[in-house]
Amino acid sequence: MSQITYQPNGDYLLPNLTVEKTEKPLGRYGRMRKAYLKNHQPMLFQSLLMTGKLYPHLLEIEKTANRRMEQLLPQMMKRLGVTEQLKAGDMMKWVGLMNNCKAQAEEMILNELIYSYVIDIDIKSFFAI
Repeated sequence: MSQITYQPNGDYLLPNLTVEKTEKPLGRYGRMRKAYLKNHQPMLFQSLLMTGKLYPHLLEIEKTANRRMEQLLPQMMKRLGVTEQLKAGDMMKWVGLMNNCKAQAEEMILNELIYSYVIDIDIKSFFAI
C-alpha cells in the first residue's frame, strides 16, 4: 500500500487524495451498482473509491450487464414465441410479451450483477493481511 501524504488545513491534516477523471459516463447499470454499494456495502464502496478501483469496477458491471441483456432477450423472445409475425397480427399481445421478457431479463441481471456482493478483487490488499 502506498504512503498517504497530508497537507495542513487550519488545525487539521487532510490527506492528499485525488480521484481520476473519468472519460466515459456510467450507464444505468453502473449507476445502479454504485448506489447499491454506497447504500448497502459502504466499507467496500469506500475501499474501492480510495484505491481507484471503483470506476473500472462500475464500467465492467455496465459492460457485462449490457452484454447479458443482449444475450437473454433474444433467448426469452424465442422461448415465448415473440416474433415479427405476432407483432403484425396482435400488437397488444406482442407488447405484453416483450415487456414480460424485458422485465425477466432485467430481474436476472439485477440479481446476478447489481445486487451481489461478490466481486473479483484482492481482499488482502484492502485489509493489509
